[in-house]
Amino acid sequence: MFRFEQIKGNEFELPTKVVHGIGVTKELGKRIKELGVEKPLIVTDEGVKNAGLLEKIEEPLKEAGISYAVFDGVVADPCINTVAKGTSCYKEEGCDSLIGLGGGSSMDTAKAIGVEVVHDEPVLEYEAAEGKKPLQYRVPPFVTIPTTAGTGSEVTMWAVIKDPAREFKFNTGGPLIAAYTAIVDPELHVSMPPHVTAGTGMDALCHAIECYTCHYAQPHTDAVALLAIEYAGKYLRRAVGNGQDIEARYGMAISANLAGISYGSESAGAVHAMTQTLGGIVSVPHGSAVAATLAPSMEYNWIGDPYKFARIAQALGVDTFNMSLEDAARASVDAVYELTEDIDAPTLTDLGVDEGMLSRLAKEAYHDPQTIGNPRDIDIKGYEEIYRKCF
Repeated sequence: MFRFEQIKGNEFELPTKVVHGIGVTKELGKRIKELGVEKPLIVTDEGVKNAGLLEKIEEPLKEAGISYAVFDGVVADPCINTVAKGTSCYKEEGCDSLIGLGGGSSMDTAKAIGVEVVHDEPVLEYEAAEGKKPLQYRVPPFVTIPTTAGTGSEVTMWAVIKDPAREFKFNTGGPLIAAYTAIVDPELHVSMPPHVTAGTGMDALCHAIECYTCHYAQPHTDAVALLAIEYAGKYLRRAVGNGQDIEARYGMAISANLAGISYGSESAGAVHAMTQTLGGIVSVPHGSAVAATLAPSMEYNWIGDPYKFARIAQALGVDTFNMSLEDAARASVDAVYELTEDIDAPTLTDLGVDEGMLSRLAKEAYHDPQTIGNPRDIDIKGYEEIYRKCF
C-alpha cells in the first residue's frame, strides 16, 4: 500500500558495491587495488584490535603488497574530537583512502574523517541541519568492513557524530559520504559476545521496521526492509544462543546490510530520535538503547499504519490468517516484545538511565530530525509516553 507522498516522487540511490560471503575478507587486497589507491588508513577501535580482527585485515593487505596505517582511537559514540584525531593521522601518514573496520562507531568515524579530508574543514560544519553546509565533494576511496551485524553503516549514507559541547548527536551525509565498497564477512562476527549480538541485532531489526513504516518508505526500501525483518526474526535468537552458528551469523549480517540499504537517504522514526537523543546525553550502547525502545515505540505507532505493522508480524513468523487487521498489527508489537525478552535485552533502567531525565529526553527527541519520519503523529507527550514504558 502506498502513501500519497510515495506517489508524488522519490529517489533511491545505492552508491556502494557490496561483497558478501563467508571468508570474503581475504579479497581485501584485490578490492583495494580495484580502487586504484596505495595507502589506506584503517579506522578501528581497541576492542576490534584486541579481538584479533585487525590482524585478519592486515594479512590480505600485506599479501597484496599494500602499505597502510592504523588509527585505533575510535570510542563508542564518537565525537568531533575523535574524528579530528583520525583526520590528523590520515594526513600525517600520507594516506589516500580509508578502511572502516568495526561497528557503526568505527565506520561512521571513517566517513567523518573522509568528509574532513576532502573539505578541509571540521565535520561539524556539515551537520545535516538547517543553516549548515551541504557536502560538496566525494569522500576518498573508502571500504567498510563491519565486525557486528547491526548498524548497516557499511552501506548507509549517514554518519552519526557527537558534539560534546551540546550533548547532542548530529548527522552528516548523503551519497557523497557512502563507502565505495562494503565487505560483509560473517567470520568476523563470531567473536561477538551474546549481549553485543543481541543489541546490534535489535538495531538491525529497528532500522528495517522504522524504514518500512516511516513516511519516506518506498517500494525499493520496503523490499529490502521486509527481508531484513524476516532474517532477524529467523536468525537473531540463534546468533545470541550460539555465536559459532555461522549460518545465523551470515543471516544476521545480511539482515543488517539490507536494513542499512532500507535506510535510503532520509530519516527513520521515533526510536532513532529517542536513542540518538539519549546517546548524546548519556553513554549507553546504541543497540541496547534501541532494544529497550523498539517495542514500546511500535506499541505507540502501529495505528499510524496498521497494514504495514500487520505485514511486519507476518515477516516475524506470526500466523495472522484469522486475525483482523488491527489484531495482526498488534501482534507485531507482541512479537518484538517476545524477541527482546528471549534475548535478554535490557530496559532503560537496566542501562542506568535515570527516569528523572524523562521530560528532558522527550523534549530533545521531539526536536530530533528523525521525528519527521515517524508513521504516527507524535509530540512531546507522545515521547514521554513511550519513554515511560521503556523503564
